[in-house]
Amino acid sequence: MNPVRVGVIGIGNMGWHHARVLSLLRDAELVGVADPDAGRGALAVAQFGCRWFPDYTELLGEVEAVCIAVPTLLHHRVGMAALQAGVHVLIEKPIAATQEEATALIQAAETAGRLLQVGHIERFNPAFRELLKVVAGEEIVVLEARRHSPNPDRANDVSVVLDLMIHDIDLVLELAGSPVVRLAAAGGRSSDGPIDYVNATLAFANGVVASLTASKMAHRKVRRLYTHCRSSLMETDFLKHNLRIHRRSTGSVSADHGELVYRNDGFIEEVSTTSIEPLYAELEHFLQCVRGVETPAVDGLQASRALLLADLIEQCVEQPNLCMALDAPI
Repeated sequence: MNPVRVGVIGIGNMGWHHARVLSLLRDAELVGVADPDAGRGALAVAQFGCRWFPDYTELLGEVEAVCIAVPTLLHHRVGMAALQAGVHVLIEKPIAATQEEATALIQAAETAGRLLQVGHIERFNPAFRELLKVVAGEEIVVLEARRHSPNPDRANDVSVVLDLMIHDIDLVLELAGSPVVRLAAAGGRSSDGPIDYVNATLAFANGVVASLTASKMAHRKVRRLYTHCRSSLMETDFLKHNLRIHRRSTGSVSADHGELVYRNDGFIEEVSTTSIEPLYAELEHFLQCVRGVETPAVDGLQASRALLLADLIEQCVEQPNLCMALDAPI
């Protein structure tokens, strides 16, 4: 098959990595990048051997698919233009800034008959992929996610809920496999600007409870998910691509006269994972979806559900002591 002709719109931090990976994939032809910054455009041309478009609408006529990595507030405008131009779209998370914008993007994709995939990249982390296999035979009771960062010089136009926590909202929705019926949250700001620390609790219809913490005030980067099951605990480290399983055990060894030599109260399994870069796996998946071989791991409707919960969590933070029992489970 011929390579899929792909472009990247927005070559800031994340968009640059999209262009880097696409330039390496044999199933993709990186036609060009679009960004108003001429300096970044010149660097991309030199680095990736592609074309630079100062106006993204000019790129749309040259490609079959695009990766959109512009600021969240521009997702709707750029995504709508791409879909209306008949181009398949992978848009970075969150899908949009509001539910209304997300709905419009979903409808535009359906009308155009084009793919709308959302870049919830942690779905492609090898540790999470192994976690899904392990928990298939387990009963999940509690999910506990921690996503902390020092204050970064990126994504400062949105809250920590839309920047960081939304990853874990998506992951716990996938793991719990049940509608959310109740939620509560607390948090605040360290200074003027968007919310930058939040703790949220989600209660699911099947009894699973999820506790999510996200912060841009930390001293070090943390990306961890703890999956508490009836007979085990899975510890997933998204930074190290590492998965550990803690299992209970009641084994013991005694000497000839009955005194206890040692007691084994549990053991730890280290699960091997691949070294594949999550973005590489995500973009390979996107190309396969464009070809019609696979269906998106996170489509517009799934991403819209995560966005709706993120919006409700922000409302809880802005209205202290608010706990929501949802009339219509999400």
